[in-house]
Amino acid sequence: MTTPPPAPNRAGTPLPRPAWPAWLLSAALAGVWLPQAHAQADTNAPAQATPTITLAAAWDKALAANPGLQAARYGAAAAEGLVMQSQARPNPELSVNIEDTRPETRTNTVQINQLIELGGKREARMQLADTEKAAAEAGVTAALAALRYQLLVNFNELLLAQQRVDFAGQTHALATQALEAANKRVQAGKVPPLEASRAQVAQANAAMELEQARALTRVAQQNLAVLWGGRGAELGLASGDFLTTTAAPTAEQLDQRLDEAPAMLLAHRALAQSQAASAVERSKRVQDPTVSLGVKRARDVGRNQVFVGVSIPLPLFDRNAGNQLQALRKVDQAEQQLQDQRLQLQAQVFAARQQWLSSNQQVALLQSQVVPTAQSAYDLAVRGFSLGKFSFLDVLDAQRSLFDSRRQLLDQLMASHRARAEIERIFGTPALAAATGT
Repeated sequence: MTTPPPAPNRAGTPLPRPAWPAWLLSAALAGVWLPQAHAQADTNAPAQATPTITLAAAWDKALAANPGLQAARYGAAAAEGLVMQSQARPNPELSVNIEDTRPETRTNTVQINQLIELGGKREARMQLADTEKAAAEAGVTAALAALRYQLLVNFNELLLAQQRVDFAGQTHALATQALEAANKRVQAGKVPPLEASRAQVAQANAAMELEQARALTRVAQQNLAVLWGGRGAELGLASGDFLTTTAAPTAEQLDQRLDEAPAMLLAHRALAQSQAASAVERSKRVQDPTVSLGVKRARDVGRNQVFVGVSIPLPLFDRNAGNQLQALRKVDQAEQQLQDQRLQLQAQVFAARQQWLSSNQQVALLQSQVVPTAQSAYDLAVRGFSLGKFSFLDVLDAQRSLFDSRRQLLDQLMASHRARAEIERIFGTPALAAATGT
C-alpha cells in the first residue's frame, strides 16, 4: 500500500510531508492504523528500500552473540568439569624413606598409602555436583528469559520511537497548515499579527519535537543492537505491529504455571544444592581409613620385609558438628527462600497482569473515543479559525488536546507491551510469533 499524496489546504497550497489526509489520520487515530507508514517508499523517492529488522531476526542475533547469555552457557559448561571431578577417587600416595646415612647400615623403605572413602562420601559428592550442574542449567534458562524480556522491551521501544516520529511529523504538518492559515488571515487583515506569531511558535515547537523523536529513534536503535554487540546505525527500522494489543491470560492460568517460572526453578535447584551439601557433611561423620603397603630393605640384615598398615583418624576434637549444623540451617534457609520467591512472583504476576488489563482498556478507550473526538474538535477549530469564528487560541487548545491524547495512546500501548514482556520474563515463554504478528 503506497502513501497517499498530500492533501491541499484551504488556500490550495499542498501540505509538506509527512502530512496525511484527514480521513486517513482519523482512521489511524481511531485504531485503523497503518503500521510502519514511515517505512513505505514515497512514489517520488528512489527505489532503494529502507532496511528493516523483525523481532524474530533480532532474537536470532541476540541468541548467537549476547555476552550475558554466552557467560551463562559457559557457566553451565564449566559444571560439566565439576561433575567429572566429583567422580574421581582419591589418588594413592607414594612414600620413600631412607634411614641412616652409612651405606652398610642404611635402611630403604618404599610405601604406598591409599585413602578409602567410607560413609557414601563419593556418592554424596557426585550428587552435589549434579545439583550444581542443574543449577547452572537453570541459570541459562533464567538468562534466556531475562534476555527475551530486554529484547521485547527494546524492540517495542524502537517501534514506539518510530510511531512518535510519525506523530511528530503529522504534528509538524498540522502546525504548518495552521501557520499558513494564520499568515493568510493576517495578510487579509482579519486577525492581528499576534495570531501568526502564536502559530509560528507552535510550528517551531512541533519541529523541535520531530527532531527529538528522531534522536530518540537513534537511541532506541542502539539500545536494541547492543544486545548482540551491533551498532544502531546499521540496524535500520523495526518491523512489527505496535498498535495491536493482545488479551491478557486469566489469573488461574498464570497461577497454574507459576512453578515453571525460571526463578522458581532456580529456587528449587538452590534447595536441592543445600540438601546435597548437607548430605556431604553428614557423610564426613564416618572416618576414612588409610591402607598402607610397603617394602623395607635393611642392608645390615640383607633381606626385604613386606609390611601392611592401616591408619584411622580418631574423632576426638573435630567431629564436623559445626559444618553439619551449618548445612542443616542452609537447607532451612533455602526452603524459606523458595516460599518467599513464590510469594514475590505471585505479586509480580498480579501487578503485571493488572497493568496489562488496564493498559488494554485505556488503549481501547483512546482509540475508539478520545483520540477521534480530539481529532474532530481540532478539525472544527481549524475550520472555524479559517472562517473567522474562532481565535487561534482555540486552535492551540484543540491542538494540545489532540497531541496529549496521541501521547497517551502511545504510552498505554507501550505499557501493554511492557506488561506482556514482564509476564513472559517471569514464565520464560517466548511467544515471538504472536509478538511479530506472523
